[in-house]
Amino acid sequence: MSTAPGRTSHAQAILGPELHAQLSRTNVLMVGAGGIGCELLKNIVLTGFGNITILDLDTIDLSNLNRQFLFRKKDVKQSKALIAAQTAAPFNPNVKITPIHGNIKEPQYDVEWFKQFDIVLNALDNLDARRHVNKMCMAAEIPLVESGTAGYLGQVQPLLKDRTECFDCIPKPTPKTFPVCTIRSTPSQPIHCIVWSKSYLMGQLFGEDEDAVGELDEAEKQGENAEEIETLRKEAQAFKAVRRALRTPSPNGSSDVAKAVFDKVFNADIKNLLIMADMWKARQPPTPLDFDAIMSGTFVHRPVIVNGTTTVANGNMNSSGSTPSTSSSGTNGESSQAVLRDQRKLSLKDSLELFVSSTNRLASRLQDGEDTISFDKDDDDTLDFVTASSNLRSVAYGIEEKTQMAGNIIPAIATTNAIVSGLIVLQALHLLRKSFTKLRNVHLQFKPSVPLSSITLSNPNPSCGICRDTYATLRCDPARATLGEVVKGLMGDDEEREVSVYEDKRVLSDPDWDENYERTLESLNVTRGKFLTIVDEEGERGTIAVNLCSLPPNHPIDAPPFILPDPLPQPPRRVKPKLPVAPETPPRPTVAKDNFVEDENGVIEIDPTPRRPSRPTVTHIQTDRRVSRKRTHSVGQQSPSKKRRLDEDGLVMLDGENDRMMDDVIVIDDD
Repeated sequence: MSTAPGRTSHAQAILGPELHAQLSRTNVLMVGAGGIGCELLKNIVLTGFGNITILDLDTIDLSNLNRQFLFRKKDVKQSKALIAAQTAAPFNPNVKITPIHGNIKEPQYDVEWFKQFDIVLNALDNLDARRHVNKMCMAAEIPLVESGTAGYLGQVQPLLKDRTECFDCIPKPTPKTFPVCTIRSTPSQPIHCIVWSKSYLMGQLFGEDEDAVGELDEAEKQGENAEEIETLRKEAQAFKAVRRALRTPSPNGSSDVAKAVFDKVFNADIKNLLIMADMWKARQPPTPLDFDAIMSGTFVHRPVIVNGTTTVANGNMNSSGSTPSTSSSGTNGESSQAVLRDQRKLSLKDSLELFVSSTNRLASRLQDGEDTISFDKDDDDTLDFVTASSNLRSVAYGIEEKTQMAGNIIPAIATTNAIVSGLIVLQALHLLRKSFTKLRNVHLQFKPSVPLSSITLSNPNPSCGICRDTYATLRCDPARATLGEVVKGLMGDDEEREVSVYEDKRVLSDPDWDENYERTLESLNVTRGKFLTIVDEEGERGTIAVNLCSLPPNHPIDAPPFILPDPLPQPPRRVKPKLPVAPETPPRPTVAKDNFVEDENGVIEIDPTPRRPSRPTVTHIQTDRRVSRKRTHSVGQQSPSKKRRLDEDGLVMLDGENDRMMDDVIVIDDD
C-alpha cells in the first residue's frame, strides 16, 4: 500500500473524511472501457474508489488511439479491459482493479453476481447492453449511473429502483430494419445496397458457413413473396461453391476467383431474378453486369433520372443516358492519382477494379489461415469490398449514387468523453451519500451560452415493464427442475390464480396451455441468468420476474432441485382504472297545467300573456345642427300564434272581465 502523504489529501479535503473512507470500501462495477470508459476509469481511480471491476468485450482498434488515452499502438488487437486496468493501476496503488474480458450478457453475470457491487457505472455504446444492465440493476436494486455521448452532445442519468425512472421507463427508438426481400432482391435506395454488401454478402463469402435457410423461412412466415424466397434459397446454395473457391489456392492466381464471384453475384443472380416477370411489373428491372465489357469500357447500362437530368449511375453525366463507362478520372479531369483516395468518386470501372482487388486480398487472408472475416470500419480490405460491392449493385439497379457510410459511425470527441465521465463521478457520489434530492439528469448540449443543463429526475413510469416488476432470485438446477414445480412454488398460496409464464418474448404456458409444465427448464432453454416472468391474466396483481441462479456448492443431491426465495415475491395489487360513467339525463321538469274554470255564462277567463317589450326605435331630431336621439317603444299586440290556436279550438280571448262578446259569437248552453 502506498504511504505517499499527498496522494489522497486533496480528495479527502473535498469529499470529507467520512465519504472518502467509504469510497475505499466501495465495490464498483464499470461496464465498458472505450471512450467514456478510459476517462471514467482514470477518474474513479484518482478519486479513491477502492475495488473496481471493469468489464468489456471489445479489443483495441487503431482508430481508438486518438481519444482512448490508456491504449498505445502496441496494444492494438488486445483486450480493452485488460490493458486499461494495467495502464490505470499505477495511478493509485491503493486501488484494486479486476479486469474481465467478456460479455455482460453472459449467464454467469446473473443477479447474484451483480449484488456484490455497491454501484454500477455504464460506459456502453449500444442499446441492447444498456437495457440488459438496467434490468439487472433493477432486479438487484443496485444504483446505476447511465451515460452516453454523440459528438459534442452527452448525457448522464442516475437510476435507482423505486426512486427514479429507469432506462426503459421511456421507450427508446429501435434501429431501423429492412425486409429481407428488399435487401436481397429489390433495393431502391443506396442504404439498401450498403446493408446488403455489409450484412449479407460479406457473411456469405467470408463469414461463417450459414445456409440462411432460417432467415428465409422466417421471412416467408412474415408474408413475403414465396416465389422470391424460393429463388433466394437456390441462390444461397450456390454460394457454397464460391466459398470453397475463395478458400482454395488457385494455380492461375486469385483473379479468376474474383471474376467467378462477380459473375455469380452481379450476373447470374440478377438473371435469375429477371425470370420472375411479375416482380418487375411495377418497378424497373435490374441490369446484369458484364465483367469483360466493363473492363474494356464498352458496357452500356441503364441511366438514372435525377431531378430531370439523365445520369449514368456511378459514371459521368451525358445527354443520351447511355454512354460507355469511362476509365478512372478525378474531379475536373484531374488524374485520379492526384485526388485523395477517400475523396475520389469512383467510376464503374474503378468500382470493379476495387472489387477484384479487395476480393483477392480477403481470399489470400482466408487461404493464409483466417477462419472468418467480418466487416470492420478499421479494416481497409473489408471497407474496400463493401464500397465496391455497394457501387456495383447501385449500378445494376439504377440507383442514384450518394455519399454513404458503410458503418454506423457516431463521431467521438475526447473532450465530450472527459466532461461526461466527470459528471458520472459526481452523480455516483450523490448516490453513495444517499443525497437523493441532489440527483440530476445532466445534458451536455450544443449551446455555447448554456453548455450544461440539469433537470430533476422523474418518478418511475407506473406502466414500465422493467422497474415496476417484482423481482426475486431462484437458485435451481435447470436440468432437474420442471416449469410446473417452479411456478407452483413461486405462487405459494395463490397457485389457483391464472397466470401466463414467459421467458423474454417466448410464451412458455398460459391458463389454457400447460403442456410445458412437465418439462425441465433446461429443455425449454431457461438456464442461468435468464428471467422467468409470471403475468397475472386478470391484471389484479403485478408481474413477477425471477432470475435463475446456480445452486450453492453444498446443496444436497437428494434435496429439491431448487431453493425458493424467502419470502416469496408478493406483487402489489393493481387498481383497475374505473371506466368513465356517462352523465345521467336530467329529468324533464313537469309543467303544471292550468285548470280552466267557466263562469255562469260559460266563458273561460284566461290571463293575458305578458307582452314582450319591443325593440326600441330611435328617432333623430335635428336641432341647431345637433342631432339628439330619442328612444320610443311600440305597443305590441297579442301573440298571433296563441290567438290562432284558441280560435282553432273554438275559444274567444277577452282582454278583461268587463269585455263583452260581439253578436256574432254564439254561446252554447249546456242545458
